[in-house]
Amino acid sequence: GRIDAHEKPGTGNGEDLRQALDETLAGTTVTTPVNKAFGCSVKWGWKDEWNKEVEKQWNDKPVAISKINKKEVTELVKNKSDKLRLINVWATWCAPCVAEYPSLIQTQRMYGQRDFEFISISADKPENENKALAFLKEKHSPIKNFLFEGKDNYELVEALDPEWNGALPYTLLVEPGGKIVYRYQGPVDMLELKRAIVDHPMIGRYY
Repeated sequence: GRIDAHEKPGTGNGEDLRQALDETLAGTTVTTPVNKAFGCSVKWGWKDEWNKEVEKQWNDKPVAISKINKKEVTELVKNKSDKLRLINVWATWCAPCVAEYPSLIQTQRMYGQRDFEFISISADKPENENKALAFLKEKHSPIKNFLFEGKDNYELVEALDPEWNGALPYTLLVEPGGKIVYRYQGPVDMLELKRAIVDHPMIGRYY
């Protein structure tokens, strides 16, 4: 059961647990040996089957990739949506990109039911679109996936973020209105990225 009546992290008082311990140490009967606990029932065994169904639903979602031009990339970063937007630029020939991509998908699965979305942009050559799509299907990436259609990758760099020097992977976290609240060149520290997400007032550390 619960240890106290406080649901919000950081406000716990432990009054239920403290009372039970005090009564046990005093050799008296514990007044309330079991307390009800409100919240998600993640601890129950039946959720194993439910998790399998959720996994199947995710893997069954269609995966597609669309072309995106310089102007559209700029609009993407302006983020006229009502969601906190994570943008990652990757390529199939970039080993660090390939290694970190599943963790980014997992991040979408963690926060996707909230005001959050993950969008990927492939820097593969337009003629390698099928290769990029095959990778996305292998990694089960049923999100908004784009492939930059321009021949000059430096146009992609300038359109996405002038502070980016061009090395891959590159990751941005953009709030509605286009303010970049997190940017990182190279493989991200996933714990640091998650902190940036949950510390943003649009998401928060509890839900």
